[in-house]
Amino acid sequence: MKIRRKLPKPPRSSRPAYVIGYRGEPPSLTDLQCWFNLEYGGPLTFKAGAEAMNDPVAPVLATHGPWTATLRRSLPTAEAEVWKDRLGWGHTMIGLVLPATGGAADLVLHAARLARGLSLLTEGTAYDPATQAYWNPSDWRDRPLERFVTGDHVSVEQADRFEAGRDRYCTKGLTKFGLDELETFRPVGLPSQPTLDRLADLADEIVRSRPQLKVGASLTFPLLGVTVQIVRHGTRPSPEGPIAHREVSW
Repeated sequence: MKIRRKLPKPPRSSRPAYVIGYRGEPPSLTDLQCWFNLEYGGPLTFKAGAEAMNDPVAPVLATHGPWTATLRRSLPTAEAEVWKDRLGWGHTMIGLVLPATGGAADLVLHAARLARGLSLLTEGTAYDPATQAYWNPSDWRDRPLERFVTGDHVSVEQADRFEAGRDRYCTKGLTKFGLDELETFRPVGLPSQPTLDRLADLADEIVRSRPQLKVGASLTFPLLGVTVQIVRHGTRPSPEGPIAHREVSW
């Protein structure tokens, strides 16, 4: 007698990598597999119980080479309503892509590829909780995700005025990689673009090299020609819950 191993269910409380609102029914696994293999070479394989393969509500493990992510192609009505109200969507059919643990760049890329496929196949919208960004089909077509680019997964922005005399700049998306977000402050009136560019470069270096960002440390990044001080560690509120930040200066 063959013993079937049950696929572990992802925790409901975990933050999804992407929330996808469909126009119509969710795509079949066969359609997603065919699309993915044409776009990224494949083979994309699925692992789930026999009954789950045809049940869009059941979680399915989607694997491409050494990379995995869990798909929930459709949510039960009550759970979908929570996301619909939270995001202000008209979508009634909603699915999730949940990342594998570890935060490796290739795992983040794999989850994004799956979200791209689910939204393109249904002309739907994907929401990235880490960056609080919405991706429509035209946005995905501008980012084919053929290779890993940090800027496809991490955004940098000038936040609302933090306090009198200082502007706050921060990253969004480093949490996908198991890292704290970065923030820095500049006097009001200075041009913003150099600071935005520098933070983007730092985010890319940190994702790739994953240095220890200990408070009080100074880190030199030779490729950028800059030495960065880690000033303090703290948390900031967000719609997704408290987010850890490291304040940096240079």
